[in-house]
Amino acid sequence: MRAKKSPGLISPTGVIRLLTHALMGAALGLAFGLTLILLNPTVATLLEHGGSSAVFVFVIAIVTTFSIGAALTGAVFILTEDNDS
Repeated sequence: MRAKKSPGLISPTGVIRLLTHALMGAALGLAFGLTLILLNPTVATLLEHGGSSAVFVFVIAIVTTFSIGAALTGAVFILTEDNDS
């Protein structure tokens, strides 16, 4: 008999797992971006001179970067996991 393979990325379960990784990255990116703004006076000063939209763009850029990185890492984890059970 052939061994059963894990569903991988191209399945409803794989997409949900990949989306979960991306959402965890977005949450971490949001926490990191807001912490950076609150604790680093240099960043806060630069964003203060940039206007109100500068903070939004800064946080969205960090959230997107973390989200994409977590999704790619999650894809590697999903593709390389070994289900021997």
